[in-house]
Formats: sequence, structure tokens, C-alpha cells
Amino acid sequence: MTESTPSLTTAPAGTAAPVVVAIDGPAGSGKSSVSKAAAGRLGYGFLDTGAAYRALAWHALEHGADTSDATAVLEVFGDFDYAISLDPADRWVRVGGVDVTAEIREPRVTDAVSGVARVGAVRHAVNELFRRLVASASLTGVVVEGRDITTVVFPDAPVRILLTAAPEVRAARRSAELTDQDAAKVAAALHKRDAADSTVVDFLTAAEGVEVVDSTHLDFEQTVDAVLSVVDSTMGARDGR
Repeated sequence: MTESTPSLTTAPAGTAAPVVVAIDGPAGSGKSSVSKAAAGRLGYGFLDTGAAYRALAWHALEHGADTSDATAVLEVFGDFDYAISLDPADRWVRVGGVDVTAEIREPRVTDAVSGVARVGAVRHAVNELFRRLVASASLTGVVVEGRDITTVVFPDAPVRILLTAAPEVRAARRSAELTDQDAAKVAAALHKRDAADSTVVDFLTAAEGVEVVDSTHLDFEQTVDAVLSVVDSTMGARDGR
């Protein structure tokens, strides 16, 4: 994994590792867009961990691998050359030098993501990559969003948030994003994704010490403000403010 962070607030040489703001949540909760906006306002880097699994799913499909077969997924993972930007203003994802930023959002990739993410050895290796990427970033902080970020990937992060919303609201928001797809099919796909992912991680229950931000009745800007309020209060308490 490599990253590009040309416009971020960098930390002075020799300073501590970046502050991590860990954000969990189910599909359609707004994790990615809200986390990206929050990172921009904080001057932090932004890591979309789901992009790694999407990129691996794309890589597997390009090689004709059966993403429901753990052995096949592990085989293609062996030559998975992945790079991602940490700059919220300049996001890109590459596999083997190929820019797949748009391709990993295709429906066929979305359908295959849960298959690759269920492979325990893959999750373990990818989680280690996330930790190394953040630790090596010369940044003041990084907002990291995805699944099991607050409990497995960065359980000791100073700020941990579960961003959620009612299922029908999440389905409506996802449908509004994917205007070229049938709303009923989008909702069905989201519920199917929830069911599949729930066999791997508990993304609807906040662990001890994790703050819940329920955006069911909030608009986008209100949700970003709510996340930033948690960051401010948590960091303030830690710093004695």
C-alpha cells in the first residue's frame, strides 16, 4: 500500500503517530462521504478501508476467480498490488498501477465484496496493511472508516464512532446515490449485504467506549457536524480541556 497526501496537514518530523478517528457503520450509513468531509474539515487524512476489499474483489473478477471460494480468493490475493490515496480531496485507488477508482463501485464488484471480505486470512492481512499505512503517514491524523474499525483494526483509537441509520433510510440514501439503478433492487442489495456482512462483523452494536451517531433524522451537514462534535469532545476530554 502506498498513499498520496499532497494537500494535508503534515506532522513535524519525529512527532507521534497520527491521531486515529475510527468510524464503523453499515452499508448506506454515509460512512464514506461523512468521513471524507470530516477529514477535510479536520485537515486529516482519510482511509476508506472498504476500497481495499472492493479492489480485491475487482482483482479477483478480472482473474476469473470465484469470489465465493476462499481458496480462489487467497490465490489471487497473493499478487494483489494495492495503492490508495489518503488525501480526501484527491481520492484514487490503484491495483497493479491500474486506476480502478470508478471500477470498484460497479454493481458486479459490490456483489462480490462480501465473498472476499469473509476470508479470515485476507481480513487479517489487510488489517495489518491498514495499520502500517496509517502509522507510516506523516500526518496529524487520519479518519479511518469501514467495518470493525473500532473493535478490531483500531480498538485503541482515541476517537471511535459507530455511524448508523434506520435500514429504510440507508436504503433510500443508497438509491439516491445510484440513480441509474432500480430502487427496489438497490434496497434488496443493501439488505443482502447487511445479512452477509453480519456473519463476519457486528456493525450495528457499539462496543464499549464507542460513541453512536444516528443520522436517521439528520441531513448530511448535520451528520458531519455530529461526528466532529464527538471528535472535539473526546479529544478535549483526553487533553484536559
